[in-house]
Amino acid sequence: MAIRVQAEPFDYGAECNAFAQRVDGAGAVVTFCGIVRDNEGRLQGMEIEHYPGMTERALSAIEDEARQRWSLADALIVHRFGPLAPGEMIMMVATASRHRADAFAAAEFLMDYLKSRAPFWKKEHSADGESWVEARDVDEEALKRW
Repeated sequence: MAIRVQAEPFDYGAECNAFAQRVDGAGAVVTFCGIVRDNEGRLQGMEIEHYPGMTERALSAIEDEARQRWSLADALIVHRFGPLAPGEMIMMVATASRHRADAFAAAEFLMDYLKSRAPFWKKEHSADGESWVEARDVDEEALKRW
């Protein structure tokens, strides 16, 4: 199990390949990558803040809960902070399990909890100024299935 919170970009393909090669006895690997999106064509960039130490502990707790719920051979969470441009990768999740159902469910769980409960604060910068990204009801609703 690995958790990384970093400012540097990551190579999604290389991360996926390395993850898949190190899991032993897994029959399924599921990966997801979150990308800075510009829905209205006005986003100039995003800045992600976090508290070192606290963030890693929170991500570890989310990962531990996934391990308790599903039979995982391995999991990986990579999340960036600092300034990001539209189209850049923000985060990735990878899960491995003997069977695909556990790998898919655990990956979705991790993604939902990272979106709503991980201690990251996002500020968007646009031509209109800057604003903090607020929690969305749809993200909170997603947690109810777990």
